[in-house]
Amino acid sequence: MRHIDRQKIVDTVAKLCVDAALYLPEDVFISLKTAKETEASPIAKEILSQLIENAQIAKGEETPICQDTGLCIVFAEIGREIHFNYDIYDAINEGIGKGYCEGYLRKSMVRHPLDRVNTQNNTPGVIHIKLTEGDKLTLTVAPKGGGSENMSVAKVFPPAVGEEGVIDFIKETVRKAQGNPCPPVVLGVGIGGNLEYDSYLSKKALTREVGVFSKNPIDRALEEKIIKAVNETGVGPSGFGGDTTCLFAFVESYPCHIASLPVALSINCHAARHKSATL
Repeated sequence: MRHIDRQKIVDTVAKLCVDAALYLPEDVFISLKTAKETEASPIAKEILSQLIENAQIAKGEETPICQDTGLCIVFAEIGREIHFNYDIYDAINEGIGKGYCEGYLRKSMVRHPLDRVNTQNNTPGVIHIKLTEGDKLTLTVAPKGGGSENMSVAKVFPPAVGEEGVIDFIKETVRKAQGNPCPPVVLGVGIGGNLEYDSYLSKKALTREVGVFSKNPIDRALEEKIIKAVNETGVGPSGFGGDTTCLFAFVESYPCHIASLPVALSINCHAARHKSATL
């Protein structure tokens, strides 16, 4: 059995929180530049230029890409040969608090949805743990902003709606959202399982690399159709119209009940932030 020091987890999570807030992933940055080259609308092209410049300034001056540094979602893949003599959830949350306080990132978490009292350190995070083989611990921090999260939805359909119904649901959701989620968006789609599991899948999907389609042929075909359908809405960057509403769409699927077709759509703004480290 391998032991990982608690402080190492705290410090690693703290660094991932700060890095995710300051540095736009290279795959997202490249997709913005590609979109600018192919965009026909002058206004949309200008907005894309500003988003690219914003990412460059954030990196150069080490300031957050966006003032909303998000609710902190953490995916922890834990090897079965690792032994903890402490609460891994507490260690991860301490790392979140350390990163957001020492990194001077905006604290957005409230202690209860109704009394709205700020927790002052952006904890607790939403933590997902998966057991894997081996003795490695992989931590992925994916901050999620409120503007795009507010436009995200989950629904259980009857199976008869089929692929066309799923695509129409996603397309119409993005169309109605207009500029609220700060497009161009990156879409995470969970399909299958049940209501809570497909929501998890939709979030996990957002940690994938922009431009890399699913290896599952059914999911890949759906990704391609979603991207095309959403870009046909003409919502465009910041909702001002154009060809670029969706930078990419990720689909993660899971078996489901014969009577149900669960679908969750997690909309992310262009700043699809996530950073990973393996200990």
